[in-house]
Amino acid sequence: MTSSFIIRVPATSANIGPGFDVVGLSLSLYLTLTVTIGETSTLPVITYSGEGADEVPLDPYRNLMTRVALYVLRCNGHRTFPPDLSIHCHNQIPFGRGLGSSGAAVIAGVLLGDSLGKLNLSRERMLDYALMVERHPDNVTAALVGGFVGSYLRELDPQATEAAQVPLSEVLPEYPSDAGEDWGLSPPVPPLGIGHYVRFKWNSSIKAVAIIPRFELSTAKARAVLARELLEERSVPLPSQVFNMQRLAVLTTALGQTPPDPELIFEAMKDRVHQPYRKTLIPGLPAVTSLITPASHPGLLGICLSGAGPTILALATHNFDSIAGKIQEIFQQEQITVDWKILEVAGGSTVDS
Repeated sequence: MTSSFIIRVPATSANIGPGFDVVGLSLSLYLTLTVTIGETSTLPVITYSGEGADEVPLDPYRNLMTRVALYVLRCNGHRTFPPDLSIHCHNQIPFGRGLGSSGAAVIAGVLLGDSLGKLNLSRERMLDYALMVERHPDNVTAALVGGFVGSYLRELDPQATEAAQVPLSEVLPEYPSDAGEDWGLSPPVPPLGIGHYVRFKWNSSIKAVAIIPRFELSTAKARAVLARELLEERSVPLPSQVFNMQRLAVLTTALGQTPPDPELIFEAMKDRVHQPYRKTLIPGLPAVTSLITPASHPGLLGICLSGAGPTILALATHNFDSIAGKIQEIFQQEQITVDWKILEVAGGSTVDS
């Protein structure tokens, strides 16, 4: 007998100005899985369309989504995938652009494992599994629960801390070509309550204009630049930390107020912790963040780097085309071609029969 279900996971933008590794926002681009049981061979058959279709491995032991699903299944007493499983993925989230493509794949894998194993995991427990793979909570939390979200990693007891920090190579091992059902049967089970989160209010009139340069920037490369630049100072300077904390305290309330206050939000979305160090990776970023203001472009509320970039996120209530056009013009002066999309703030991930 054939059965099927659909998993839908939104894109995300992390950091949101001063909220480095703290806040995330879910956006209306989606990774959608159509899962069918009862039509194919013993191993899962994966097909893929949309963004990244030519890049994604379709081997279930190498694909990030199915590796995460198998991890969840094996932590809960299931040796392997159910027989006759096929998965079609349709992806709208660009890879390597700061819109949470890997976080979406991780959450899709957790939901897939939960659904295939009929585990009925709580959202909080699903987050534990996701955080064993994606160690920064902002993207995966926003992808899982939706909206404008703040999150943190809990201080656990020594035993739980050790369990939560095992190398990723043990959580998602690289399967050899001859791997079978008996290989890697005892993965590290996540401790309870690795991360906590809260959803902030969001004014529904605010939309996100995503300006997406046509080049990839890996999170690893962006973090490496940040680490290298901060090496001489040995840490983020205290004035920069205070600058960001002051603005983050304001921003998490200001984006939920009616009507939105452009002057308040524009200032509250400024950052001194990560964007200044990443500007060399994204030509045009300093000009975008300094030349485009609510005074020059009514409707604009604030501009920031989306995640590690290179996507720029402009929050606005109207005048979207003019804002996007000016940012596009600045990038063209740097010989960079961009695409842009007007996105809604999305709800969380869903599983539908």
